[in-house]
Amino acid sequence: MDKPAARGSDAPARMLRSTLRATWSLLRRAGPCAQAGATLLAALLAVAPAPAAAQPAPPAPATVAMSAQPVVEGIWFVQGESAMGSAANQNFISNAAFIVTAEGVIAIDALGSPALAERMLALIRERTRAPLRWVIVTHCHADHIYGLQAMKAAGARILAHAGCREYLASDTARLRLEASREELFPWIDETTRLVTPDQWLGEKGGEGDLLLELGGRRLRVRHAGPAHTPEDLVVFDETSGVLFTGDIVFRGRIPFVGQADSRRWIDALDRMLQWQPRILVPGHGPLSREPAQDLALTRDYLRFLRQAMGEAARNLEPFEEAYARTDWSRFAALPLFAAANRMNAYNTYLLMEHEAE
Repeated sequence: MDKPAARGSDAPARMLRSTLRATWSLLRRAGPCAQAGATLLAALLAVAPAPAAAQPAPPAPATVAMSAQPVVEGIWFVQGESAMGSAANQNFISNAAFIVTAEGVIAIDALGSPALAERMLALIRERTRAPLRWVIVTHCHADHIYGLQAMKAAGARILAHAGCREYLASDTARLRLEASREELFPWIDETTRLVTPDQWLGEKGGEGDLLLELGGRRLRVRHAGPAHTPEDLVVFDETSGVLFTGDIVFRGRIPFVGQADSRRWIDALDRMLQWQPRILVPGHGPLSREPAQDLALTRDYLRFLRQAMGEAARNLEPFEEAYARTDWSRFAALPLFAAANRMNAYNTYLLMEHEAE
């Protein structure tokens, strides 16, 4: 579907704020040298005229296709599209899962909008009348947490790693949400908000892992970060051998690396390979019944980035020249290569420069 038009008659104010947000986003992605500019733009956006107040319309129900795919008995997952988030795909670009027990339901991640979370809740209700007890947040990226308010309203207790706390209170999170209200309207709008988890793991240096037991299920919730993010949690169901990795694994597509510590990300993947899971539910992409292969693919991509960009950084070779001469053929056919690989390579180049200092 086409992106709906912006609302109201306050077009100048909306245009100014949209321009500031877009510029802020570009500076934020440009790396450490642009942080001062991004900070200044955040301050300008804070004082920019806001669109005129209006009575919020009822949230639009999600219309994108979503189905609950069986994993093993009592476990299902929903699979988002292999794409960047947009109004057209309603920000349904990530995976989430749920585990049904006699004593209640545990969800893993909350999808990219309240409307998507409501669709997932409807799928849960088709399978059980047991209440939603827990939502485990694997990490605090928008496509995994914007649905939390719907799950919180359904009675869930939200569990996340303390590494999320700083992000949720940051200008980055606030500005990302404001930009999403423009870019992803009506699926993200004035009623969408950031939700603070009820329980933190790893707070003040405390235990980062948890054994969560409910209705006969024993779930090992383990801090695997810093990897894709500092707060990465993975969930391992001891009974079935199912491993939920969040965005530590992007199956069948190029991962989004961002400002990640790729060295520790690789270490996390190696640890998960030692667990020998039977089935893997990734943060993006289809279910894997060959977990070792898919864990290794993400690991090998990150290793290749570090090798190629690390050599360039050590030799003081300009990024554009290094990128052009690198043989990307092993990964070029994967979905989102064109959208993500250059940015991944540039961020890794900057990281390798920093590690060499």
